[in-house]
Amino acid sequence: MRYNVFILILCLFTGLSAANAKGQGYAVLKGDTLRIGNNVIERTFLWNEGALKTIRLVNKISHTTIHAKGDQPDFAMVKADVDSAWLKTEWKDSDGQHAPYTLVSVWCRQGSFQSIRQFRIYDDCPAIGCDIYLCGNIETLSISENTANADRKNIESISDMTTQIKTPTIDRLRLNGNHWQTKVVEFFDYTDWNDNLVEERVFYPYRRTGYRGNLLFAKNELNGNGFFFLKEAPSSSTQLSYTGSDFICDFADFMVVSPGISANDITPSKWTRVYGCVIGLWHQTELSALTALRSYQKQLRLGASLRDEMIMLNTWGDRSQDAKINENFCLAELERAKRLGITVFQLDDGWQTGKSPNSKMPGGSFKDIWKDSLYWTPDKRKFPHGLKPIIEKARRLGIRIGLWFNPSIQNNFTDWQKDANAVISLYREYGIDCFKIDGIQIPNKQAESNLRCLFEKISEETDHKVIFNLDATAGRRGGYHMLNEYGNIFLENRYTDWGNYYPYRTLRNLWELCRYVPAEKIQIEFLNKWRNASKYHKDDIFAPANYDFDYLFAITMAAQPLAWMEAANLPEEAFETSALIKSYKSIQHDIHRGIILPIGNEPSGRSWTGFQSITNNKTGYFIVFREDNEKPNESLRTFLPEGEKVNLKLIAGNGESFVTTISENGHLRFKLPQKKQFSIYKYNIIK
Repeated sequence: MRYNVFILILCLFTGLSAANAKGQGYAVLKGDTLRIGNNVIERTFLWNEGALKTIRLVNKISHTTIHAKGDQPDFAMVKADVDSAWLKTEWKDSDGQHAPYTLVSVWCRQGSFQSIRQFRIYDDCPAIGCDIYLCGNIETLSISENTANADRKNIESISDMTTQIKTPTIDRLRLNGNHWQTKVVEFFDYTDWNDNLVEERVFYPYRRTGYRGNLLFAKNELNGNGFFFLKEAPSSSTQLSYTGSDFICDFADFMVVSPGISANDITPSKWTRVYGCVIGLWHQTELSALTALRSYQKQLRLGASLRDEMIMLNTWGDRSQDAKINENFCLAELERAKRLGITVFQLDDGWQTGKSPNSKMPGGSFKDIWKDSLYWTPDKRKFPHGLKPIIEKARRLGIRIGLWFNPSIQNNFTDWQKDANAVISLYREYGIDCFKIDGIQIPNKQAESNLRCLFEKISEETDHKVIFNLDATAGRRGGYHMLNEYGNIFLENRYTDWGNYYPYRTLRNLWELCRYVPAEKIQIEFLNKWRNASKYHKDDIFAPANYDFDYLFAITMAAQPLAWMEAANLPEEAFETSALIKSYKSIQHDIHRGIILPIGNEPSGRSWTGFQSITNNKTGYFIVFREDNEKPNESLRTFLPEGEKVNLKLIAGNGESFVTTISENGHLRFKLPQKKQFSIYKYNIIK
């Protein structure tokens, strides 16, 4: 099922209950019971003087209920009685970037410590997000006990089972029953060093144990009721003040921990945002779980605008770095970009007056950037007329211009306002609305806060028309689940020069991520396969030279395609791919507005694999790949209901249109006559 967003209006409210004027979101406090939700989900708490305790989760789609014990506060940072609390509900209009939502705020004072939990409730979305802000004094902040289970005494009594783990808790569910099949998913970024980006662990909780990851799915095996926690934080390996776990589980007790702060981060003079948490409901099937998750993720940045769609050309992939970039080179690249079908031409490092340490010229630095007030202006030696000739030609060709930008990292982004003003100035002078953000390091909470301020200021002052490509290749950054409301993720640097670009591994990274991260929010690269063939062994059948250029582009289509190359270095035959790109552009936005999930087998270079975009319960798209294997046809498990008749119309690639009946467990048989071929289908379930 796909959930659509409808505008709701909820009156500003301060007090005990909120009346719903038009929309679906609500918060009602009656006696000691607080209910918040919409038309598909409801979470019920004991008010408990403001220290909320969950007692029930209602899935209004499946008409099922998960009962909780309500004996411990869901959110706990300090051990102190509540002095006072209030509830406030208000309506937040869409700003063109974020979907509209109902905001339910719960403020609580415990001595000298204050907290605000802000619940975001979107219409038709079976998940509720929560942002948390802290203020005041915390003398100490307990961390998880790291004693290994093997070092604990044997269990001879109930008291022996108590491990006395004390940890700050972002959210918590203490449920009934002992049969919760659980999956935790950990993610890895800094992709210059990682090529295995997703790790899953499936288990039944037994005794109190910590687990790493941003996502936890749990299903009661007795009745199929399921929920998920999404921790809105960087990847586990790069979180601040990390305690070693993101979740602590004990039979039916599920805690979200490691808020990303130390006691010193909390002061009486300001509100500090900690890592957030989302809770969602699903029932029985994996599709129900993934649809609920994706329904929430799609609210964070609206995909209705073509602003976010791009087929980008960035010349850094051919390793010239900043040596070639100048006015004449860019004007010539624009001509070639037009021939290929590119929609955004991005000038990477080297367009600016300041020299970065990545420059071909020695002496570059990111230190004390703002000692040079001209650092983020076009280099007059390379661009004697500024960027105006580039911008004007790009507009005539129907291409947008993007730029590379590296925020000044020193002193925890203390110069964020200057950085923001530089980007805003480039937007106002040239209309540039796409910036690759590189070089980020988030060493502490102050840096994280300043970085958010940078993005917010730029977004607000450009009427949310600027999109950021957030580089995930190195450093401590936002990962896959934080800061993603500001744009998409520049996933990885891969180069034929170093022999580390393998098409099937790029496909594998996207295939694994897109189960849990929206594919349309990720930039995926394709390279010039004719360069550096000698860097690969002559018998390596997976070398890029052994694939059609169309196939390399097809790998990127579920995501945002990135031509990681200089178009000047392409042979004439490469521009024949423009026909495929033209076909793709006609369906790109439609594919991306759907829920994109992986189908078939994990890409290995030998698999049958692909993607399914579910645009509604009747229609969608398939992108299918036959890798290097001996099977001219294969039955792939999809997310379609068995027994239905389906029409598949070939849009591009190889293969033929066909009509068939969906087999058991959603299997469909696809045919491709040759190895290393692909097909794009639009499907329609026939009544």
